[in-house]
Amino acid sequence: MYQGNSASRTVALGGVLAALALCVMWLGGLLGIATYVSPMLCAILLQIVKNICGNRLGWAWYGAVAILSLLLVSDREAAWVFVFLGYYPLVKPWLDRRRLPFLWKGLLFNGSIGILYTLLLSVLGLPELKEEFADMGRVLLILLVVIGNVSFFLLDQVLQKPFFRKLGRYGG
Repeated sequence: MYQGNSASRTVALGGVLAALALCVMWLGGLLGIATYVSPMLCAILLQIVKNICGNRLGWAWYGAVAILSLLLVSDREAAWVFVFLGYYPLVKPWLDRRRLPFLWKGLLFNGSIGILYTLLLSVLGLPELKEEFADMGRVLLILLVVIGNVSFFLLDQVLQKPFFRKLGRYGG
């Protein structure tokens, strides 16, 4: 069986996984909770791309999926969440080498979310998001931030699983 060029296979795999990520992001617009779930699933796909294809192709993959999500996905909030946090698997190894990695990861997440929602509410002025936040009240917004932090650190634990580390050995 013809194996082909290793570089061609990794680029093709990256393209197929990017198409899958766009499908996940697009389908995320069908369910309200998927606003946060679909970017997390795409981050897992990025971890696979990073381990098999390398960091350079991982950054290109992230950029392509982020731009196409902004252009094609109906759930604008989910697309922007991916833009602001989807790169996390690429910077995670660097954060893991720092002193107090949980502190730096928490700062990254909360800073990104703070900037994201300031941008969405003040600059882009998404009216449905303003209504949603007004209906929720302060207590539910605080609960949403706490659940977001817990979800982010659970994603961090998922990305550390041996399965994702072993994938790089089998790729191109």
